Amino acid sequence: MINSIPKFKILIYFFASIFTLFVSCKNDNIEKIQVLTAADNLPIEIGTNIILNYTDSGIVKAKVFAPLLERFENEKTSQSVMKKGITAYFYGKNKKITSYIKSKYAIRDDRAKTMTVKNDVVVVNIKGDTLRTESLIWNEYTNKINTSYAVKITTPDEIIYGDGLESNTEFSSYKIYKIKGIISLKK
Repeated sequence: MINSIPKFKILIYFFASIFTLFVSCKNDNIEKIQVLTAADNLPIEIGTNIILNYTDSGIVKAKVFAPLLERFENEKTSQSVMKKGITAYFYGKNKKITSYIKSKYAIRDDRAKTMTVKNDVVVVNIKGDTLRTESLIWNEYTNKINTSYAVKITTPDEIIYGDGLESNTEFSSYKIYKIKGIISLKK
């Protein structure tokens, strides 16, 4: 019996050591997985005070100004995130500004060539007509902007409320979906 006590203690130490080894290895693997996973969520590029020029046949069609741009890319997506918002100016054939968009947040799908702007979105055209909404999508291929969100359009003559809109980037020709009301500003 005296000889069995040390063997028992040895077995306890052995199993405690094995348990500690498994627990410590398991934690190391979790930490390594978390580090690798977090690396996939990091931007591949970061820029401040960025100016993006959009051209067609060498002619500037739009300029986007962003205080902060972070670009993310993986097998599935390629996105540019502008957490501090944007101001985008659109140019006509005469190389003059025809309209602009401002928002507090934007994300560009680099592969689909679309930009979604969100949070206090304002679009103003050359006549001073103003669109306000919470989210808007600019399609670079079609040169159209659209939203399914509530819109408020203010012109010199009226205020129009609706749900949804489609327009050219100049905001000179637009269609409002589901008009909710029109307020005349004429005297």
